[in-house]
Amino acid sequence: MTAAVLAMPEATTLDAEVRRVFEKQFDAAIRLRRSSADERIAKIKKLKEVLLAHAPALKDAMFKDFRKPAVEVDLTEILPVIAEANDAIRHTAKRMKPQGVWPTILTGGLKGYIQFEPRGRTLIIAPWNYPVNLLLSPLVSALSAGNTAILKPSEMTPHTTAVIVKIVKETFAEDEVAIFEGDASTSTALLALPFDHIFFTGSPAVGKVVMAAAAKHLTSVTLELGGKSPTIVDETADIDLAARNILWGKYTNGGQTCIAPDHVYVHESVKAAFIAKASEVLKASYGATDAEQSRSPCLGHSVNQRHAGRVAGLLEDAKNRGAKVVAGGGVNVADQWVAPTLITDIPKDAKVMSEEIFGPLLPVIGYTQLQTVIDEINANPKPLALYVWSKNDSNINKVMKETSSGGACINHTIVHYLHGNLPFGGVNNSGIGAAHGIYGFKAFSHERAVIRTRFMVAKIFFPPYSNFMKRVVQVLMKLV
Repeated sequence: MTAAVLAMPEATTLDAEVRRVFEKQFDAAIRLRRSSADERIAKIKKLKEVLLAHAPALKDAMFKDFRKPAVEVDLTEILPVIAEANDAIRHTAKRMKPQGVWPTILTGGLKGYIQFEPRGRTLIIAPWNYPVNLLLSPLVSALSAGNTAILKPSEMTPHTTAVIVKIVKETFAEDEVAIFEGDASTSTALLALPFDHIFFTGSPAVGKVVMAAAAKHLTSVTLELGGKSPTIVDETADIDLAARNILWGKYTNGGQTCIAPDHVYVHESVKAAFIAKASEVLKASYGATDAEQSRSPCLGHSVNQRHAGRVAGLLEDAKNRGAKVVAGGGVNVADQWVAPTLITDIPKDAKVMSEEIFGPLLPVIGYTQLQTVIDEINANPKPLALYVWSKNDSNINKVMKETSSGGACINHTIVHYLHGNLPFGGVNNSGIGAAHGIYGFKAFSHERAVIRTRFMVAKIFFPPYSNFMKRVVQVLMKLV
């Protein structure tokens, strides 16, 4: 089997080829409405098999693209796709079955159920920070729900994309799953088409572009976006564990994670202890000097020099405005590297306080009143994640009740993404819709409401309208 793999230099040629494959998937999408659970599961098993066969190549490719540690490739790229695939293999047959619902007072004599039908032709656009996971995990959900898919990987990780292309070519026919390489012009050509569903992962700014394009065709969307995910460490928190866990969540993938702790509010009574422990953890994890950290096999680099320069610019701006670097601070833009860095005493007008960092800078902000922190969080767009470190149930409940975020962890960071039985997604600025497990299956399905008559009760409401029928309606008005 073959798959479409194209990056056409001329817009007219690209547009024509994109449309050719899109139209070719129309008949396949109709055919796949009748696909069985066994047929869908077979495709997912094949994808899993080919992915595992290319695991060594993916590790090599991601090291070339942004020095991603091999262990992180396993943990954050391959393992989540395998977990998603295994979940779909176990549950696709059950999820495809019509779901019965109880009748209401108004629907006596009728059988109601939900039929899950494939949305049809779908588009999956993935970012560069987790190029395998964020492209193939949604694909598993699309396949489980019985759809066709066109994939658009990021052009910023060329070595990784080349391996993904091989995986797709070895696994699928182009009328079922195709992949198009290229820059923003390729995305533009794809977004001009009337897909039945678009699954996009990326920044809120680009998410708005995707949503605007989808609106022209009334295409449904799942948007997994980002935002400045806050962390709160109160005076009762386990400081040692909090420092280790927060830094793990922050610096995995070189800080280039949409749900990474963006900044941390620490109660003034434990701020010094937190900074001391965090500084100790940085040195133990990645090396004591800039030179050691830049060569660390446990720390990824920025995806390119432009992104390294952007993060370095945020650090320089904060320093120029009076912020203090308490650990790290090294920069080598030519090597796409910014050291894992802790900064404090940051003025509110520093860019690092308003822009999503998406890099290895961790602002540490002292506070005395929890309500002040909650007010600051609520004054900003709703984040993709929120983290609370505390042993005080009253503080935990206050934060959880008075804030909003796509997901949250209490005394942990980022692991809610790995919980396949929970919906993963944002809220408003940080996303629309949810993914993973049954939620991913539903994202790529239309929940069709179906009624089947067992015996006709509604005939009493047929005209001409009798006095008896009028009395029945009055009774129903009191019962419903």
